[in-house]
Amino acid sequence: MNIDPSDSKSRSRMRNLGAALFGVAVGIAMTASAMAADTITLRVGDQKGGNRSLLEIAGLAKDLPYKIEWSEFPAAAPILEALNAGALDVGYTGDLAFLTVYAAGAPIKAIGGARADARTQAILVRQDSPIKSAADLKGKRLAGTRGGWGQFLIDATLEKGGNKIEDAIFAPLGPVDAKIALVAGSIDGWAVWEPYVSYATLKDNARIVANGEGLTPTITFIVASDGAIATKRAAVQDLVQRLNKARLWSLDHLAEYAKSTAELTKLPEDVLLGAYTAQRTSPIAIDETIVREVQEASDRATRYGILSRKLDVGKAVDRSFTAAANLN
Repeated sequence: MNIDPSDSKSRSRMRNLGAALFGVAVGIAMTASAMAADTITLRVGDQKGGNRSLLEIAGLAKDLPYKIEWSEFPAAAPILEALNAGALDVGYTGDLAFLTVYAAGAPIKAIGGARADARTQAILVRQDSPIKSAADLKGKRLAGTRGGWGQFLIDATLEKGGNKIEDAIFAPLGPVDAKIALVAGSIDGWAVWEPYVSYATLKDNARIVANGEGLTPTITFIVASDGAIATKRAAVQDLVQRLNKARLWSLDHLAEYAKSTAELTKLPEDVLLGAYTAQRTSPIAIDETIVREVQEASDRATRYGILSRKLDVGKAVDRSFTAAANLN
C-alpha cells in the first residue's frame, strides 16, 4: 500500500501506524527494567547523518532501557559485511543490497524499514548530454552500484524501453567515483538515489532522464542478525519502534531535520531539504504486500544476474517486529 503523506487521511493513517508500531513493545515478554538489569548492549551500524542522528534530533535517543554501541561506516555495504561477520546486531541498507548478502548465506533478517518515493531513484546525465530520454540510453556507458539499486534501475529502465540489459555498458562505480566520472564526461549516465540526485541537479546542473517509478520498491530495510533476534529481541524491538516514530517525526519537521543533518554531514542544507521533501520517507510494516513486492523485484534481479540465486523473500524477513501495525 502506497501512502501519500500530503493527504490528510493518509497522514492520519501514518500517525496511527506510528502509534501501533511503537505500542508493539508493550506485548514483549521482557520489561525495560529486565533489559537494564541484564545490561543488554545493541551493536548498531550507522552512517553519518543516519539513524543515530535521526533518533537524537527527534528526541528519541534518551532513557533507553539498554545500551547502544554505535559504529559509523562510510556506506551500507560494510554494515552488511559486519552483520554477516557477527560484529553488529542491527544495521540498515537498501532492499537489493540486503538480498544480495542474504543470498550469499548471511545469517540476517529484514525486520523493519522505510519506503521513499521511487521517483527519487534516478538516472542522471550531464546538462549538455545529447541523451534526452530513457530511449537514448541504448549503447551508452551507465554507472551504478553493483548488486544494488543502481544496477537494478539501469537494467529495469533498459528493459522497460524494450531493450536488452546488454544494450548498455554497465560501469560498477560507487556514488563518489560515479559523480566525478559524470562531471568529467567519462560516463554517459549515473543511476543513483537521494541526496545524490538533489546534489547533482542543484549543484552540478545534471538532468534526470529516467526514474524508478513502477520499477523499484525503494525500501531501506532495518536488518538484524539472527543471533540478536534470538537473544536481544526486546531491545531490537524497542529500537525498531523508536526509529519508526523518529521517521514519522521527520515528516513534520523536514526543515529542522535538514538543518541538523547538514551540520553533521556538511552537505548543503538546500540539498538535504530537497532530498527529504522529494523522498517523504515513511516507515513500513513488513506484511504480505511488502513481501510480494520485494519478491517481484528479487525475481527480476535474479533474471538480471544481480542476485546469485532465486530467493524466497518470505524467509528473508521477520514479520513479527511490525506485525501489529495497522495500515487500514
